[in-house]
Amino acid sequence: MPRRAAVDLFLVSFLILFCELTAIRWFGAIVVFLTFFTNIILLASFLGMSIGLLAARRPQTLVSTTLPLLMLSLAAAIVVHLLYFKSADIIVGLGDQRGSPQMIYFGTEYRPADVSRWFVPMWAVAGTFFVLIALTFVGLGQVMGRTFDAIPNRVAAYTVDICGSLAGIVTFGVMSYFQTSPVVWFSLVLPVMLYFAGWREALQIASAVAVAGFAWISVDGLQLQGEVIWSPYYRIAYSPDERSISTNGIGHQQMVDLRQEGIAYLLPYLLNRETGGAPLEDVMIIGAGSGNDVAAALRSGVKRVDAVEIDPRINAIGRADHPNRPYSDPRVTVYYDDGRNFARRTPRKYDLAVYAVVDSLVLHSGYSSLRLENFLFTREAFEDAKRSLKPDGVFVMYNYYRQGWVVGRLAKMAEEVFGAKPIVISLPSQPRISAEETQPGRFTFILAGADSGRIEALREKFSENGAFWIRREPLLSEAGSGFFKTSPGKGWSALAPSEVDLRGIGPVPDDDWPQLYLRDREIPWSPIGEGMVTVAVLSLALLLALAPSGRIRPNGRMFFLGAGFMLLETKAIVHMALLFGSTWTVNAVVFAAILLMIACANLYVLAVRPAKLAPYYALLILALLVNALIPMSTFLGLPLALRTLSSCLVVFVPIFFAGVVFATVFRESRAPHADFGWNIAGIILGGMSEQLSLVVGFSHLLLVAVAYYLLSLLLHPRST
Repeated sequence: MPRRAAVDLFLVSFLILFCELTAIRWFGAIVVFLTFFTNIILLASFLGMSIGLLAARRPQTLVSTTLPLLMLSLAAAIVVHLLYFKSADIIVGLGDQRGSPQMIYFGTEYRPADVSRWFVPMWAVAGTFFVLIALTFVGLGQVMGRTFDAIPNRVAAYTVDICGSLAGIVTFGVMSYFQTSPVVWFSLVLPVMLYFAGWREALQIASAVAVAGFAWISVDGLQLQGEVIWSPYYRIAYSPDERSISTNGIGHQQMVDLRQEGIAYLLPYLLNRETGGAPLEDVMIIGAGSGNDVAAALRSGVKRVDAVEIDPRINAIGRADHPNRPYSDPRVTVYYDDGRNFARRTPRKYDLAVYAVVDSLVLHSGYSSLRLENFLFTREAFEDAKRSLKPDGVFVMYNYYRQGWVVGRLAKMAEEVFGAKPIVISLPSQPRISAEETQPGRFTFILAGADSGRIEALREKFSENGAFWIRREPLLSEAGSGFFKTSPGKGWSALAPSEVDLRGIGPVPDDDWPQLYLRDREIPWSPIGEGMVTVAVLSLALLLALAPSGRIRPNGRMFFLGAGFMLLETKAIVHMALLFGSTWTVNAVVFAAILLMIACANLYVLAVRPAKLAPYYALLILALLVNALIPMSTFLGLPLALRTLSSCLVVFVPIFFAGVVFATVFRESRAPHADFGWNIAGIILGGMSEQLSLVVGFSHLLLVAVAYYLLSLLLHPRST
């Protein structure tokens, strides 16, 4: 193997993977609402790499465009950010978020559509950056294609590529662990880019300096007040004066002094007190954040609080600056974990389990449309919460749920799991909640329990008195709140249970279809459908415009192998997120494990040199069918060791067989740059096909993967 080519292939593979992860984190944090569509960033990088691979034998050296295009992309992102936050007249279209959207995006409804404002459809924002990011990766793809061509042993070359990609994942994982900023990320990227593009070129050096400057601006220069912190999940902007926290440009949390405001956080404890229930001694709070909910529990006399928060930096802000200092109290134990994972495995039992304003505002990876909290709001997740309760325990969740159908869906799930209708209370109070009713500014509580004396006592109190009366100020309300048949005086607000109409709420989410914020099993046209069309049209346009025409024959087998494998990766990530938590560490480990499994497949092909592919296709399709037919929830009740082993077998065995098929086909390639390019192009189809999970669920998504693998088999039947 030529040493220089192998080193270059390792470096460019490392660079591409590291840049993909960097782009997903950086653009998702800076560009308005792109945080909800990071899979577009991923697909753009794949498209650029594909075009570059197909153009490997062009005489022009395209890598010289990489740094200037990266500079242009970052500059465009910062301009869009500033335009949006400096002008209240610009809105970005994500469906009718203030009306009745088919899919809800929390934090996007604060600028209502108006004829006097500039309306920018999401497909235009996403399409612009899709093109810019794709073009940025073209030069790197060309370098990869040329190094592939320079190594005669195709499988060995592919193994080097996998090792470089694995190094990229591990390096970015280490940087995430130490919670580094984009300044550090780009400081690592720029020298490697200059190595390929030319150290002595004035344009390259100027572009590199500009990229470094934009990275610094994204850390310190875009926030008018406060400080910017990059956690493993978000770009956090924190204003100490207002004690407010925004994430990726969207308002997220505000710490309140419970001696002066925030009576809503105390409501579950006040209701328990006024019904004569036993003290709430052990409390689990999922989504503890910066500490408001923890402070309320402590103020109400709780003896132990298990506070679960996925983002360590948000928790650190609360530790340092919350006015009630809840995290300094020895009664509090903090767990940095995915809430679903913690609720499932905790050995403790609780008087009260709380979902505390759980809304992540971010996807858990660029490979799927799931948000961090999606697996918290399923029938199986409520079962986990139920198992964590003491016999008389109560499960409560509260948030600004935006739509009546979301409240109805949650109420129905709670009733199915706990065996009794939950108590639903809105602030301000409303007698009835229907599916078609929007919930602007309404903070809704849903309280549930199985054979809970506390819940039944609460029903009786409401039945006898009609309303529970509170005041805004916690000090006054704590002393005087209670059940009264008439108002105790001026300044008091009445709270009463709402009747929830369950008609028209859509399907109830489960672990295979964890879509609380999607009203029906469909792909909403705005913004997802139009976004898919935009990506497809732009991909074809860029391929036709930039890929060499006439000299490279399409490789259908490689194309559909890529499409199928993308769906395999998506299912693996979702499966492991459900079983072990939707944390960045789980995602990083799964990505690394996938690459290691591919490396094992390569070594197998090098050692065994399979002559026939039909047996491996059969084993692959069999493994996919087993994976599709066994519900993911089957694994949840298994002991940890057995759950880990069985999950790895179900998830990674088909990846191994897919790797054997690919490596065997690639071994005989006469134009590895073109074949690999078509394989990467197929990944784009697979990435868009992931949206079918909104209709069929994640398990049945593998049936689409089976179809793609069958197509790859049928396109070259004689070679099997």
